[in-house]
Amino acid sequence: MSVRSTAKRLASVVTAASLSLALLMPAGPAFADAGFRQWVASFRATAVQSGVSGAIYDQAFRNITDVDPVVLEKARTQPEFTAPAWDYFDNRVHDQSVAVGQQMARKWKPWLDRIEARFGVDRNILLAIWSMESNYGEILKRNDIMRNVIRSLATLGYADPRRSKFARTQLIAALKILQSGDIDESHLSGSWAGAMGHTQFIPTSYQHYAVDMDGNGKRDIWNSIPDALATAANLLRKNGWQAGKTWGYEVVLPAGKLPAGSKTLAQWQALGVVRANGKPFKNGSDKATLKVPDGRGGPAFLMIKNFSVIKAYNNADKYALAVGLLADEIAGGSGLVQDWKRPFTKLSFEERQELQQRLSEHGYYDGKFDGKIGEGSKAAIMAFQAKAGLTQDGYPSMEVLKWLRKK
Repeated sequence: MSVRSTAKRLASVVTAASLSLALLMPAGPAFADAGFRQWVASFRATAVQSGVSGAIYDQAFRNITDVDPVVLEKARTQPEFTAPAWDYFDNRVHDQSVAVGQQMARKWKPWLDRIEARFGVDRNILLAIWSMESNYGEILKRNDIMRNVIRSLATLGYADPRRSKFARTQLIAALKILQSGDIDESHLSGSWAGAMGHTQFIPTSYQHYAVDMDGNGKRDIWNSIPDALATAANLLRKNGWQAGKTWGYEVVLPAGKLPAGSKTLAQWQALGVVRANGKPFKNGSDKATLKVPDGRGGPAFLMIKNFSVIKAYNNADKYALAVGLLADEIAGGSGLVQDWKRPFTKLSFEERQELQQRLSEHGYYDGKFDGKIGEGSKAAIMAFQAKAGLTQDGYPSMEVLKWLRKK
């Protein structure tokens, strides 16, 4: 079912009472969802009781007359992530994200100095989060991704039973952001689920952590890089970031089974666990937990407290590990000693862009040449592999690129 027909199906369940109430609202386009308009009218009282002024509410909704079909489609098709480790990390920790991070470190050094001094959070962690959340702000320029936050959250609050409670809470918080004057409704943009700005904060998190770092009287994570990075730093600090310490260490494991649970780094070392780069652990008394996200044959890590603090941003081991690994490389580190277990030869970021371009030239791919191998790229690779008589695995491999170059 198309997103447009989904919106029309929602409209078909409108009752006569809701239609009559909706008719009292200002006239909208012919395709406007009357049930949604009735919901907007009725939710006004809830927002006002929560501290939102009626004037702000009316202003925020004055041009919103129907649900956002893109939001409904995104909400319906969000898959649970089950891809292998290398797939997740290759799309996030690569030579391009490192190079741009280092460029941003130079460009924003004076502000990063101040943010690091004020909050005690490693600047490279903040740069890595910026990369992970919005590709250093590039996503904010894409109209196909960025949505009106008020409309998105109202759509979810009205039409998505799984997310309605969350969305209504976030909608009230977003309205209060407008009321604060930090941003106006024409610039209150975010993801389909309401994550906002360079560092992608949902409205309630914005309320808790947003910082006016540049001192202009507004906490503007959409347009002010200092505000956005300081807001991320404030979140990490308030969740227990330990200044001057890392997130964890890549390690080499001894043969045999190791005990589970948290131990000091000194205790892990006594069990034969050592750093993969041969250097000593910085503080043997730090408690650490062993993680092997790609199994015993892949890279292994000892995670200390700051790893769990990063998870306050996004409660997923892979996310926090990607932030840590990317931060280390932005800082000048050489990357993993033991690479992920890939069943193919890895491409560089530029080679993956070339792969997408060549797939496009042969009529298999119609997406962006962004070097990120998502479902569209994988489907194109598989279509080409089928035509070429190759195993249809969808891997962005040097083997596939060489075949494309021959063509």
